Amino acid sequence: MAKQRPRLAVWKFASCDGCQLSLLDCEDELLTLAGAIEIANFPEASSLVGEGPYDLSLVEGSITTAHDAERIRMVREQSKYLVTIGACATAGGIQALRNFADVNDFIAAVYASPQYISTLATSTPISAHVAVDYELRGCPIDKAQLIEVISAFLAGRKPSIAAHSVCVECKQRGTVCVMVQGTPCLGPVTHAGCGAICPAFRRGCYGCYGPMETPNTPALARQWQSLGAMPRDIVRAFRSFNAAADAFRKESEAHEK
Repeated sequence: MAKQRPRLAVWKFASCDGCQLSLLDCEDELLTLAGAIEIANFPEASSLVGEGPYDLSLVEGSITTAHDAERIRMVREQSKYLVTIGACATAGGIQALRNFADVNDFIAAVYASPQYISTLATSTPISAHVAVDYELRGCPIDKAQLIEVISAFLAGRKPSIAAHSVCVECKQRGTVCVMVQGTPCLGPVTHAGCGAICPAFRRGCYGCYGPMETPNTPALARQWQSLGAMPRDIVRAFRSFNAAADAFRKESEAHEK
């Protein structure tokens, strides 16, 4: 009797679908992966949906509605391992900007009939609602890191994902530090994974991969101020794709007037 392949499910909550597209963008690697696992539930790729349980679930998106909160608990119950992918799932995403204001003001400004909108006051990461086995950061995630995470869980080992900052990636590709040249950059406190794309084009890092493991955000903010950044500049820099990530949230609040 042939051994049953591990079953993979991919789920979407409040997000732009970019991280799911990163999986589809794996192309040749995805074909190899499909030979080792059963892609049982991936609506972005196929209308064929198999019922749980699943050996591994990849979850994209944040929790923004009561229905989302109920649905993620169902996903957790059906999944042996649950991995969150992307800034929305790991830190609430860009939509977590609502956490710093009154969401009803946003609803009134955007929708012609706000009375029909049902939403939560906050956008929260998946880990705020259920146990998560691993978080893969990025906006969007890096496809090579995603393949590593999937391979690791299928092999029963810990994923080998670097924990250092974007600064190390700048060094690896021989990019001159943009902060030395007077450009504010979030690279020193941001998790690696993008290959330091922005600094390579003489732009400061935007923090797409969220805070690294031990970010010294106060020291970075002081350096930004020495380059002429105003408090509002610092607040806006830390309130982007990973606005609700703990380290970024606290630093932005420290400069809010």
